Amino acid sequence: MSIKKRPNHALYIRTLRRMSSETRLMKAFELTEFSRQLFLRGLRRRYPDLSDGELNKVYLERLATCHNRNY
Repeated sequence: MSIKKRPNHALYIRTLRRMSSETRLMKAFELTEFSRQLFLRGLRRRYPDLSDGELNKVYLERLATCHNRNY
């Protein structure tokens, strides 16, 4: 299966290369937190009646199923 590159991919790569290492790391942290919040919101919409503790348990179980088990 081939991956079709988006027209702005080269611009994205150039932008990343212009950033300092520290800035790229901070962006990675921001994206990680954004992804986590988005995932939790999706779970909350799917399971609105769960308590925060129960939702956190589902969250951790889902993360465990997605985790790369090659190491």
